[in-house]
Amino acid sequence: MSVKIKSWAEVAPDLIAVAAGRAPADTVIRNGIWVNVHTRELLPNSDIAIVKGRFAYCGPDATHTIGPETRMIEADGRYMIPGLCDAHMHIESGMLTPAEFARAVIPHGTTTMFTDPHEIANVLGLRGVRLMHDEALLQPINIFTQMPSCAPSAPGLETTGHEITPDDVAEAMVWPGIIGLGEMMNFPGVIHGDAKMLAEIAATQEAGKTVGGHYASPDLGPAFHAYAAGGPADDHEGTSEADAMARVRQGMRAMMRLGSAWYDVESQITAVTEKGLDSRSFILCTDDCHSGTLVNDGHMNRVVRHAIDCGCDPVVALQMATINTATHFGLERDLGSIAPGRRADLILTSDLKTLPIEQVIARGVTVAEHGQISVDCPHLAWPDDARSTVHLGKDLQADDFNIPAPDGANTVTAKVIGVVENQAPTKALTAELSVEDGLVELDEAADICQIALVERHRGTGQVTNGFVSGFGYQGRMAMASTVAHDSHHMIVVGTSRDDMARAANRLGEVGGGITVWQNGQELALVELPIAGLMSDAPATEVAAKADQMVAAMRACGCTLNNAYMQHSLLALVVIPELRISDLGLVDVTKFEITDLFEKAPA
Repeated sequence: MSVKIKSWAEVAPDLIAVAAGRAPADTVIRNGIWVNVHTRELLPNSDIAIVKGRFAYCGPDATHTIGPETRMIEADGRYMIPGLCDAHMHIESGMLTPAEFARAVIPHGTTTMFTDPHEIANVLGLRGVRLMHDEALLQPINIFTQMPSCAPSAPGLETTGHEITPDDVAEAMVWPGIIGLGEMMNFPGVIHGDAKMLAEIAATQEAGKTVGGHYASPDLGPAFHAYAAGGPADDHEGTSEADAMARVRQGMRAMMRLGSAWYDVESQITAVTEKGLDSRSFILCTDDCHSGTLVNDGHMNRVVRHAIDCGCDPVVALQMATINTATHFGLERDLGSIAPGRRADLILTSDLKTLPIEQVIARGVTVAEHGQISVDCPHLAWPDDARSTVHLGKDLQADDFNIPAPDGANTVTAKVIGVVENQAPTKALTAELSVEDGLVELDEAADICQIALVERHRGTGQVTNGFVSGFGYQGRMAMASTVAHDSHHMIVVGTSRDDMARAANRLGEVGGGITVWQNGQELALVELPIAGLMSDAPATEVAAKADQMVAAMRACGCTLNNAYMQHSLLALVVIPELRISDLGLVDVTKFEITDLFEKAPA
């Protein structure tokens, strides 16, 4: 069952009585190795007593807390570690609702998540954020919500379904599950003193809450310092040791991510393991994990194992996924460690390096054992308007994806989005392409196919076309997705304009998702009916369909690791270098719309 946690103050008399031996504990875990993340110690032969969902006694002998009704758990010399915390992530990226995401990660030992629902904010606005927030509060684990800061993420460069305003931010700060402001992606706005961005930061700081950062630029000069001065307290966009060191030196936390497609821990953790910086300023997170990763590979347990494999001391890695995170969000006295008064979130594991998750306790209740969940994750009743968000305005045709060449041109020098495996940034490439009957032709041999952004919020029928390289697609195919960070229009990538039209129309029929077509036939479909972003089906079902989608992409010639995640970020106009939006091709190094073709020399 789900346990609604009471505050430390509310249950202090019970905690004191149990610790003193005047009242029995609800549960006692006996004879384990207590991993103390406050002191970085391993304390063998320890007992832990729990009452009212919180730790009451942590020490060498809890015999005095045991009564006739006390539940006994034998640790048998195993390690007792705090439940794992994900410091920055987007539930929607799992293609799951909060309830199903929780169901997927609980067996992996995740008991706390700090989530930024800016994906649904772009589609449904503040109403969508509230729906995510409300379902999050129903769960048997701790899901805190960061109020999205940037919808649109880059004003003037994209059009979203809804906008988030400073008034929205101020309103959300009083909701019970709001922990702070989501990643401030509009870093040029902060750097240039944009009044709207600074008003959102001010509303968050005045509420005594944490401002999330997102500085997606390699420039560590005055622009970076200006961003840090604006108030963001953390950043997860670093990709190098220098990035991590620069952030922590400015009093920010460096959030190092290992998601489904982002591998940024190994390149940054050397700031701790080799340069010797204080590890308490470093935090682990996932950012984006799709359902296949959650089902097959894990969640924060996967990140901690990876950090250890990168040379990090196991207890230090655990601190980066527990107490460091809790401290950052002002919750050190409530969670993130095994200590009196904290929420009784605990994992039993027989090995600190490989981290098998053998038993998971959340709020004093066993929620999973050996990979099997044992509690319910309640669902919200999602309203009809949240399930009807794909509005194309017309049936698309192949000629909607035509790219006309400049008058009289036989060839063109086209700007091409270059996908980089396992990284969020893209490259700004160019390619010489031929022209036939006035239309630009693709070059399969050079791995150049077509990308289109299809407007899906207001039914305008608008299609913006461009070129992309790096997927390796061959033959006649198309892939379409209504997951298109951050404005979440529809992204279609393909080599066949007929199949591109078919794929786009298919998602209009089913209300959103991902589909792959080859030679006029649909190879895979992942239905995501809630906001065109999520399914309320179990993670195993969504993951199975996602696996079919990955296999279909491979059948079309794509061998990139987690290529779907790359596909979904092609419209993310806040990460360099080149992206596409409903307003055109975006040069993110300059934050301006750019022409699709290079101009011929005069």
